[in-house]
Formats: sequence, structure tokens, C-alpha cells
Amino acid sequence: MADLLADVQLLWDYNHMGHELRRCDVAIGLGSHDLGVATRTAELFHDGWFPLIVFSGSNAPTTVDRFPRGEAVHYREQALSLGVPDDAVLVEHAAKHTGANIELSRALLGTREISSVMLVSRPYQQRRAYASCRRIWPEVEVVCASQDIGLEDYLAGIGDDDRVINTVVADTQRIRVYGEQGLALPQEMPADVWVAYERLVGAGYDKRVIANA
Repeated sequence: MADLLADVQLLWDYNHMGHELRRCDVAIGLGSHDLGVATRTAELFHDGWFPLIVFSGSNAPTTVDRFPRGEAVHYREQALSLGVPDDAVLVEHAAKHTGANIELSRALLGTREISSVMLVSRPYQQRRAYASCRRIWPEVEVVCASQDIGLEDYLAGIGDDDRVINTVVADTQRIRVYGEQGLALPQEMPADVWVAYERLVGAGYDKRVIANA
């Protein structure tokens, strides 16, 4: 397991963009199984990094039991419970994947003047979210943020290693595949990261990868 965790760590580090926080016009909290995204968004709001939040997300098979009313709805409730005012939160409740999170949040914001966006996501989703936003909404500045937490502590907090590792593996594959398909801004993929990805797939962490891609 130690060797596998070293490979997961490589993917974890690659998917983290390492952006410095900058004040943005809006934050988009990307829906998932991880309520920590909403908690982190609320913290950043209170720290003054943005005045407005869009929580985006419907449900996936992995989230419908945890968030039966939809990811974004539960995220909003979490943020309100942490003191974020109701009028600072918009809910986009139809998106089922990261590209739709960006597209539908942009549409929801309508005629507001938006020149900068903070994407708040799971730690290992940053690069894929960044690549999607840069392709779909190229005119805005993009800053990525997530919980400030290491891999082992994150795994312990989620309590489901297989779910996290399968998703980290799948997100890494999608960075390459979506870049090749023109759905996201292509990202450099270091050779050691791809070797680690292939080892993890070979070890059975292939539950969410795109077949024959």
C-alpha cells in the first residue's frame, strides 16, 4: 500500500495548482461528495476573497445518497450554517460534470461584470477545473482554491480510500483526454505522473476512468 500511496501522492500534487489567493469577483464551489468544499468556500468568503458565491452541482451516482436534494443545495445550507448571508449565495442545481459547472454558473451570473473567478473544489480537482474554465470561459482570470490539507489527512477525513483514489486517477486521465478532445485547455503531463496513473489503473483503481480513451 505504501507504494500505491506514493503514486497517489504524485497525482495529488500534480492536480494541485498551487495558486496564491487573490480577490475575485465570484467563487464557484464545485459540487461533489465532499462537504469540505462548501466549508472552505465559506471560510474564504469570511476572509474577504470574494463577495458572491455560486454553488454548482446536481447529483452523481456517488452523491445522491449523501446529498439527496442536490450537491449545490446542501453546499448552500452548509455555507449558511457557517454564517454566509443568504443574499451572497446563488445555487446552480443542474450541472452533472465540471464543464457544466462552469457553463451553467456563467449563465446564472447573467449580465454581472465578472473578470475573475475563484474555483473552490476538492484538492485533487483543481487542475481539471482550471483547464475546463480556461477553455469555456477564457476571458476571466482563474484562481483555484481548496482545503489546505494533505493526502493522508484527507483520506482519513473522507473515510473512503477507494472512492478518493479512483477519483484522483479518473481526474488525471480526464486532464489528458479532455485536452486532446478540445474540451479543456491542454495541460503538460509529466512522465512520472502518467506512469503513476498507469500503475494505479493496473492495481485496480479504474472504476471511473474513461474506457478505451
